[in-house]
Amino acid sequence: MTKFWLLLILLLPLRTLATPVVPQFRSGSSTQSSTSQSVINESITSHQYNSGFSYSASGHNIESADLNGYINPSTVAGTTQTLNGVQFSWTSPTLEAVPRWKITNAGKSFSLVESLQGAGLSNVTTINRTITTTTTTETTSIFGQ
Repeated sequence: MTKFWLLLILLLPLRTLATPVVPQFRSGSSTQSSTSQSVINESITSHQYNSGFSYSASGHNIESADLNGYINPSTVAGTTQTLNGVQFSWTSPTLEAVPRWKITNAGKSFSLVESLQGAGLSNVTTINRTITTTTTTETTSIFGQ
């Protein structure tokens, strides 16, 4: 007989009592935050070249000792050079041919200032810098029912 009751229980439909799930809130919000950082290291190098020379002379109570009054040094053909894939050449003065000067009025005061800047590499500039960038993104979602 127990088998009969067991079979009867299995064959009879049973009613299931379930309660629906209902959220207990009406509204809300959600916030998400993200931060990223990038670091850039830069090295910039600049080479500056003079392709010729610069000669200057100044003073008082002086004059050129050259018969023609010539005051520029004569030049020599320059040398060609390649550095980091850049080819350049320059012109240089003949230092033996730098102008000669003489005092105009002997016994009086005089001054003479000469300046010669040669050709070639004149300046190297190197800049090293670090750029740090930080980005923060915030996202807020608001919802309701």
